[in-house]
Amino acid sequence: MRQAILLVNLGSPASPKAADVRPYLDEFLMDPYVLDVPGFVRTLLVRGLILNTRPAKSAEAYAKIWTDAGSPLVVISEQTRVALEASMERPVGLAMRYGEPSIPHGIAELLARAGEIDELVIVPLYPHYAMASTKTVEVAVEEALRGKGVPYRFVAPFYDDPAYLDALAARMRADIPPGTQFVLFSYHGIPQRHVRKMDPTGNHCLRSADCCSMPSTAWATCYRHQVLTTMEGVAQRLGLPADGYGFAFQSRLGGGWLEPFTDKELLALPKRGVKRLAVVCPAFVADCLETLEEIDMRGRESFLAAGGESFAYLRCLNDDPAWIAALAALCRKPAPVPA
Repeated sequence: MRQAILLVNLGSPASPKAADVRPYLDEFLMDPYVLDVPGFVRTLLVRGLILNTRPAKSAEAYAKIWTDAGSPLVVISEQTRVALEASMERPVGLAMRYGEPSIPHGIAELLARAGEIDELVIVPLYPHYAMASTKTVEVAVEEALRGKGVPYRFVAPFYDDPAYLDALAARMRADIPPGTQFVLFSYHGIPQRHVRKMDPTGNHCLRSADCCSMPSTAWATCYRHQVLTTMEGVAQRLGLPADGYGFAFQSRLGGGWLEPFTDKELLALPKRGVKRLAVVCPAFVADCLETLEEIDMRGRESFLAAGGESFAYLRCLNDDPAWIAALAALCRKPAPVPA
């Protein structure tokens, strides 16, 4: 089969300047799958309020992590693309949901390079399904390919894929410092209503305290269940004791988001006797603003100021060879046959 593969990640502004951050935030926050309120309300909030102050603040944060080569997320995603293409010996393209290279541009470039193909494999670079990440990529790709006659399929969320979990556990094992007391799995937060909206049953997700451990068809699109599954799979591989790890959600905007919150946990852990902490961010496969600035800089400062003694940020998988091998296997795996 003549295949081409398109990797899709979140994206980044063109530069760490407010003038470039503003259109990026506008595209991101005006996405109805990100800010799921009526259009006129979204416009009022984003263009009437948020974009008046947020671009300058975000630009300062981006400036702290920007490299000579550009945005870490884009640079690492391109390194992943190059490594995967070499591994699979098939054309691999890269696109960003927001910013450049856009999904239409990424598809056009890849198809021009690949020529006639039998299948285009789309890989949303998110291990866990969420409306504001996976779903919006699916919608944008379907729109870009409409009428083009290109057969395509999406790689499903890989939160429980053994090779992915093996690669993540191996990376963490190499990076966790001796003497670490506790490992915090920090996942990108989402509103609770997003979890409920993605529940195909309409009556399972967040309906009970143990919903994520009760088998349901909702698990296929339940972000909370999937991040907890990843955590338990990695903890088992690393042999972490039950009291030696936990989870939290970062990057929240507003109320009603999944809890506990990472920033609050970083302040509370030293009071519970955790002085030597390691933090990993498995919702991201490439280091980015949320990992490098929010966790490794601001999170570190908060934990140490609260009484912590050592803080280790554990890198994302980035272009780790074990992750590239797992990613290649995910791309080769045939689509499931409908029941």
